[in-house]
Order: sequence, then structure tokens, then C-alpha cells
Amino acid sequence: MNQIRIFADSTCDLTAELIKKYQINIIPLSIVLDDKSYFDGTEVTPDEIYKWADANKTTPKTAAASYEQIFDAMKSAMDAGEDIIFFGISGDMSSTCNVARFVGRENYERLFVIDSRNLSTGIGLQVIKAAEMAAAGKTAEEIVAYINQKKGDVRASFVIDTLTYLARGGRCTPVTALMANTLKLHPMIVVKDGKMGVSKKFLGKMDFALAKYVGELTKDLLQADKSRVFITHSGCSEATIAKVRSMLEDLDYFDEILVTRAGGVISSHCGPNTLGVLFYM
Repeated sequence: MNQIRIFADSTCDLTAELIKKYQINIIPLSIVLDDKSYFDGTEVTPDEIYKWADANKTTPKTAAASYEQIFDAMKSAMDAGEDIIFFGISGDMSSTCNVARFVGRENYERLFVIDSRNLSTGIGLQVIKAAEMAAAGKTAEEIVAYINQKKGDVRASFVIDTLTYLARGGRCTPVTALMANTLKLHPMIVVKDGKMGVSKKFLGKMDFALAKYVGELTKDLLQADKSRVFITHSGCSEATIAKVRSMLEDLDYFDEILVTRAGGVISSHCGPNTLGVLFYM
């Protein structure tokens, strides 16, 4: 059986510790500021992106990983004859998976591309599961079949603090953003079938909205895969994160509660102080 090497694009939002623990190879997407491109996670930070966006009153453009990037990153695995499994952000949000498929078609038949149909740690959940299966001796085909079968069981949602960044990116009107911010309206964004949509709206301060949000999720959380749950945020305060973590700990259900900070691509679109709870059903 071939050795399996797992790759994911940078939008999986896994911490350096998790990347090392599960031996994941990260391929960064790019963020364009002032016509200069920077690799997500290595050349620009979310806080630098916020500073630039606020100064320019717009959101940066983001770009898929290039053919050369993906080929160069995977070349050593190809040369070693390893099986490669690549996870990318939803194909409805980026062309990265298509680029990876092209690399495989032209160069290497043992490259398996999984369109996560998700983003952030909605991808990360799938990546970790694949790594666990590989460590348990499953074949690439078995891993890919299982992950594809379970894609629809990933629950990925976030509560947005401010609609300013969504408005700058053209995802809502400036008038809608102004009204929502004035009224302290916080939408719950849900990823479904590879696309983002608004599910519910919470009124009030962000901490109150997050408490309502976790309450709304509780029924599903108590029926979820017990292995792990992610709290993924785009720069929330330690106090806010601790409150959400405490609510999840009070459920006394999950084997581990993992906290990650969203990278530059996700943060560019959702803005600061966004927080999500993500898990497998």
C-alpha cells in the first residue's frame, strides 16, 4: 500500500499545532493588497488585512492557488510515488480544486482531489478525519469515498459581528450594513451545499448573540460526532472565546474542543470578531 500524503489549502484554518500533529501540507491561497499578492498565512496576517481594508474602505481580492504552486508543493510526494489527497475550499468559492485536478490530470494519476464543499474548519474537520484514517491504514480510495460520503454531515456556521466587510465585498448593500450595525443585528451565516447563506439573525451585543447562537445549535451538538468541535474566530477577545468554550464544556459531550483563528482569506470576507462553531454530525 502506498504512503499517503495529505494536502489542504490555507482556508482550512488549522493551527500550526494541528498541522504538525496530523502531518498536513498547506498550500496557501493569495490575498491581493494594492496590486501586490501575498500568500495567506505566511506573508500577511488577518490584522494587517483589517488595517489595510479600513484604510482603503474596501476588501482585498483573494486568488486561488496557482498551477505552479500546487505542482511544486506536491512534487516530492509525486517523485516518491505516494498517494496524494488534496482538500480545497468549496468549488463555488474558488477555482483551487479545479487547478489541483488539472495538475493531477497532467502529471500524476494518484492525486485525489476533494472539493470540501465547505470553508474554514469545515474543511479542517474533513482533513483531520482523513489523516486519522490514513494513520489507521486505510487506502486513499477508502478515505476519499468516506470523506465524500460524509461531506453533508459537516455543520459549519458563523455569527458575524459587523456587516461592513460583507458590504465592502459586495455581499450586501451598504444601506443594509449600516442598518444592521446600527441595530446591532448579527446574522448567522451557514454553509450548505458549498455556498454561504443567512440562516438566522440575532439582536444585541455580540456576546449575547453568541449565547443565543450556541443555544440554537445545542440540539445538533448533542447528536454530533463526539470526537471534536471547533471554535473558529477572526480575532475575538479571549473573554468572548472563553464564554463560548464554557458553553460547550457545559454540554459535557465532546472529546476535545479546539480553538483556531481564521486565516487571511476567510477574515478578508467576514471581518473581525466573527465566531463559528463547527462539527461533524
